[in-house]
Amino acid sequence: MTSESGRQTGGAARALPGPEPRADGGAGAIAAAGGLHAYQLRLHDAYGPVVRFQLPGTEVAVSICDPVLLEATAGLDERPVRPFAFLEPLCEAGNLQVLPAAEHGPWRHLLLSVLAGRPSHERHFGQFTALTTALADRWAEQGDRTPVALQQDLTALSLRMICAYAFGGEVTDPEGVVAAFEEVLTEHLGRLYEVPGAVGPAERAQRAERAAAALARLRATVDRVVAAHRIDDRTDPSDLIGALVAAGERPARIRDTVMMTLLAAHHTTGVAVSWTLYLLARHPEVAARVTEEVDRVLGDRAAPEYADLRRLTYLGMTLKEAMRRYPPAPYGARETAEDLAVGDYLIPAGATVFYPFWAVHMNPRYWPEPEKFVPERFTPEAAAGRPKLAHVPFGFGPRSCEGAALAVVEAELVLAVLLKRFRFRPVAGDEVTPVERFVLWAADDIRMVVSPRSPG
Repeated sequence: MTSESGRQTGGAARALPGPEPRADGGAGAIAAAGGLHAYQLRLHDAYGPVVRFQLPGTEVAVSICDPVLLEATAGLDERPVRPFAFLEPLCEAGNLQVLPAAEHGPWRHLLLSVLAGRPSHERHFGQFTALTTALADRWAEQGDRTPVALQQDLTALSLRMICAYAFGGEVTDPEGVVAAFEEVLTEHLGRLYEVPGAVGPAERAQRAERAAAALARLRATVDRVVAAHRIDDRTDPSDLIGALVAAGERPARIRDTVMMTLLAAHHTTGVAVSWTLYLLARHPEVAARVTEEVDRVLGDRAAPEYADLRRLTYLGMTLKEAMRRYPPAPYGARETAEDLAVGDYLIPAGATVFYPFWAVHMNPRYWPEPEKFVPERFTPEAAAGRPKLAHVPFGFGPRSCEGAALAVVEAELVLAVLLKRFRFRPVAGDEVTPVERFVLWAADDIRMVVSPRSPG
């Protein structure tokens, strides 16, 4: 991959490089690459750090993989509508993913006050630990005769964790909430990736009806929890719904916020942990160092306390390196309101600017031998020598993930519990292929042989 950075020094802007236009609007090239995430890697390898390319439904699309050049776009606070249109049926008070900047700012500030705060993390840490321990117990009972499907089990765990977080202990049927959300998610995300003609009209109608009923159940559940908060006048700053009620948000906006929180957090933690375990299973020397640290910090305890996470420094570095190699969200997108100078290039107003997180993380200028899995890249000394946007697994700027800090706490907890109890070995002959399914998924999951660790 070629890379360069620089600043505009005057004179005419350089023409944006990129492939020749295609009659299909670029759809064929994206499909041939295996998805937009992989296509962006190819584009930057061929054309450099700034590339203009075709994207169906988008007049001008520009991808930037150099972290220094990305700084010029860090203030963009508008998202293109089309890539997030599939979420509109889930929202009653406007699609939260594309709120106008003026409305988005206060809403984001409110979310950060809860999701990024230590009180919120500590309050729910015991619930997260219990849910993780339950999964570990199930794996232990299953034994190592049947491989575990990591992404299936770990995304189910992350959904249970975020449901516990969003609703607290006030839901009488938590498993029903999980099942309902999975029904909604399967239907609405499935529309993005379904092969035309694969599902007949009758089956499609039945699926849509089930999803609509599940969505109605979820909204009714949120309404009951919100009503309880209003009656009790709860204003706990670590309580997501309580903070939204205290801020005077209308019921529809509260429901939408809870739904989007479930959606965003559902995949992130499970996907990040599964890719981390996948990499550790293929790098036993790194796994040995992580487990040694876990054993030293936890001692005889099966799970960490919240304060222990700060002492699990190598585990934290390992998670960061895993999210560099396989960022949960492979790309982001913003929209320019006016012409924007990026280095020696001029991006026109109304363009869709793509943040190819995977290509940024694989840029050899800032990540030597980027294919290698090296947690030591994240020692304080090594990190100090890189641009701040060289590692952006949760995005950056005013539209970055509000739940990033919570996701890291969850992921480090899950990794500590699982690595304390188990060894992970790849299933012989399995191939793991990353694909873009709203997050960076594995095409046929990540199957792993999970065995209890020997004492000591």
